[in-house]
Amino acid sequence: MIHSHAKIVVLDRDGVINEDSEEFIKSPAEWRPLPGSLDAIARLHKAGFTIVVATNQSGVGRGLFSLKTLGDIHQEMLARVTAAGGHIARIVFCPHSPEDHCDCRKPSPGMLYEIAELTGCGLGNMIVVGDAARDLQAARAAGSRPILVRTGKGRTTEAALLQDELVEIYDDLAAAADALILEAGIRK
Repeated sequence: MIHSHAKIVVLDRDGVINEDSEEFIKSPAEWRPLPGSLDAIARLHKAGFTIVVATNQSGVGRGLFSLKTLGDIHQEMLARVTAAGGHIARIVFCPHSPEDHCDCRKPSPGMLYEIAELTGCGLGNMIVVGDAARDLQAARAAGSRPILVRTGKGRTTEAALLQDELVEIYDDLAAAADALILEAGIRK
């Protein structure tokens, strides 16, 4: 499969970079990276990819934690990624609850449009890595390339895929990163 020179990798947060929780990640102490994810971000960064995080954070809209706490959680994530030799260029998030019917909450593609605007990257050159159907739906709605990882909700999402639904699937972010780096090397 030949893709255009995608250089922006958009990562979902919970279930892709860090462990997900049905109870929400409500403090920096609850933010725990998945095995290999920080190193995967570092390798993507070193291979020339720009990494952006796009995450639904309805815990804010539901009153479970404040925007300040969300910022603290993201500072913890950025510090851990930096310590591993990686770099996240920016984080975009939707703080709304599903009842708000906003345009940014995935499966709506609003955050991807925002990233395209902020980075100047065409939507067709964006790779979106997620663990939930809503991540894949947002990518498709924006005309971006969806990739599913089996971490977080990924195995459940994979089991629910329709027979004719073509999507690249990897065991985790590390495996997806390996494939993208290999593909980038072949394209040069």
